[in-house]
Amino acid sequence: MFVAITNTPRDYAWGSRTAIAELLGHPASGAPEAELWLGAHSGSPSVIVGARGGSAATLSELVQSDPVGVLGERSIAEHGERLPFLLKVLAAAGPLSLQAHPSPEQARAGFALENEAGIAIDAPDRNYKDAFHKPELIVALSERFDALCGFRDLAQTLDIVAELQRADAATADPQPSPLAALEAVLRGRDGLRDTVEWLLRDGRGEDSGEVKWLVERVVALAASAALANSPFAAEFATVGTLADAYPGDPSIVLALLLNRVTLRAGEALYLPAGNIHMYLDGLGIELMAASDNVLRGGFTPKHIDVDELLQVLRFDPVPVPRLEPERPADGVRVYRPDVPDFVLYAIERAEADASSEVTLSGAAIALCTAGTLRLTGGRNASEIARGESVFITPEEGTLSVAGSGTLFVATVG
Repeated sequence: MFVAITNTPRDYAWGSRTAIAELLGHPASGAPEAELWLGAHSGSPSVIVGARGGSAATLSELVQSDPVGVLGERSIAEHGERLPFLLKVLAAAGPLSLQAHPSPEQARAGFALENEAGIAIDAPDRNYKDAFHKPELIVALSERFDALCGFRDLAQTLDIVAELQRADAATADPQPSPLAALEAVLRGRDGLRDTVEWLLRDGRGEDSGEVKWLVERVVALAASAALANSPFAAEFATVGTLADAYPGDPSIVLALLLNRVTLRAGEALYLPAGNIHMYLDGLGIELMAASDNVLRGGFTPKHIDVDELLQVLRFDPVPVPRLEPERPADGVRVYRPDVPDFVLYAIERAEADASSEVTLSGAAIALCTAGTLRLTGGRNASEIARGESVFITPEEGTLSVAGSGTLFVATVG
């Protein structure tokens, strides 16, 4: 069964006012349009178009009305009576919050503990809104998509600090530099962890003078002519971007500890549990496990639990976590992370091509971003055009895609 679905973009302040509308051929609302959610997540479930959903008005209601028929027995056995993934179009015109997500074990334990403590699900200081992990991937649609993700090699971070110290030494400021304190913490036995704790805890405490001073000095130096030709110019430009959006936030310095990456269209990042990250700017397709469990570390007015974040974070330096797609056929890319919750197919077709095939392991959601395509599964068929999306029940098995256009298909792994 093919069920047409739609939704209204979320109007978070960091969202672009034009990117989602231009991609999907919809009129812009005039407000920020940050994320278009396609899924059964209770926070913004997709709306069913027409009568194909029977009495259900949303995809969430459809799942609840007939979980076996809508999700399939295999998916229910692995994920419960829920659609385990959420597909989004994400359009960032400014930086999102710095964050990380828990492992399945951490999510279950944290959810149970907060329940036992009697913390309301909608309490602003609650960390775990459900018992699920939240790995995610992002595929760039814009010509560039900028992000921070994972701790960079410590030696490179120390090189960045050395660049700042050289620029600092060239100034006429008679005051001693706070950069020496940053270097000393970084060179300690647990340098990354201790630096993050120092910045987040002391930077938000009553005695935040040293960290506040450090942030001010780093922001000033990053904008100075002395670092204009630095090999870390992109990192220093990011400091300026973050300082403009969130003046004085101690995570402005923390950002220098992270990998700075620019994706080109079609390139992807996969962000597993414990990977600290934030998106800076760009348009992309995001696919994640359907969870609200976010531990924030800065650039947000929302709750920051430093202790819990430190428990969740992985402090091992890692390379940029790129996810290379499989290419099983011409015009077909498959982004397959190491979790069973989701897999993403990207299909780009010309009219004359033979039909493209996608094997569905369970329920799926398809979004067309260009052209017009014909989807066939089992004895059912549906036409989908730019800006339209459909929910596909698992009975379809193999999905055949014909016509000319671009299609993204999210399904279980």
